[in-house]
Amino acid sequence: MADLSPLRLPAGYRSRAATTADAPAIHRLVSACERELHGRAVTGADAIAADLASPGVDPASDTVLVDGPRGEPAAWGRLERGRRFRADVHPGHRGRGLGTALLAWAETRARQAGSDRIAQTVPDDDRAAVALLRAGGYLPFVTEWLLEIELPTEPPALRPPAGITVRPFRPGDEQAAYRLTEDAFGAWQRRRLSYEEWAGHCVARETFDPAASPVAFAGDQMVGVVLSLDLPGLDEGYVERVAVRHDHRDRGIARVLLREAFRACHRRGKRTCTLWTHSETGALPLYQRLGMTVRRSSTVYGRALTVVRPA
Repeated sequence: MADLSPLRLPAGYRSRAATTADAPAIHRLVSACERELHGRAVTGADAIAADLASPGVDPASDTVLVDGPRGEPAAWGRLERGRRFRADVHPGHRGRGLGTALLAWAETRARQAGSDRIAQTVPDDDRAAVALLRAGGYLPFVTEWLLEIELPTEPPALRPPAGITVRPFRPGDEQAAYRLTEDAFGAWQRRRLSYEEWAGHCVARETFDPAASPVAFAGDQMVGVVLSLDLPGLDEGYVERVAVRHDHRDRGIARVLLREAFRACHRRGKRTCTLWTHSETGALPLYQRLGMTVRRSSTVYGRALTVVRPA
């Protein structure tokens, strides 16, 4: 079980490790946080389930769920591979020290896992979370942007570059898309995902949308891919991943693929499409040239840890 000793909780609160059965309750908690901060819930229930099932997370030792006085989920935290921390505190339970307790738990658990650094992503408009991290010695090192494009009418198709064919994603494309995206992200990604972990965040999700996930081929080789999700309850499309093989970049392939994804979103009745990018990819100007604008931003904060070695 997780070491919950660092959690100094107010009277009436209890903590335990989360399980996959808690995914619906955690999703409700996360949705309440998002509505409070952004005016809408944007995280799908399958995303929470994927987080709990990630190969880099042992729910028994890497998660904590805090129940309130009436047994309702008040907060939760998850540490992935001993380094990346996520925490959410329900709006109705803020100001009681739960965020501070979760951060202390995460740092202790990271040290136990042998990590010398920990990081957490927080929305820039969550001033309380930013202040908590800053006070704890965390420094910003990556900016993330949620971009959007309005689709009042269906955008016209773009002609692919010479020698490139484009079609929607088909069953059997999974392994090629996995290799392409992991190769493309290798320049800035800290580690290569396993196929199972990668698929759990895109093609294996119930919300994966093959019709809005175009792929580009040069002959029989996949050289570009856009992977999209159709999140329930939202009136907008969402692009989860964009990748073009290194030797086919700067030919306009990403622009063609994204335009096809936008067209598919519009045909489904979506009038907006969104995606996340961050400062290490260098892709922000590409998306802006396509007409996308920044809806909001987040920052990844990190700090060094002193690892306690066994005597």
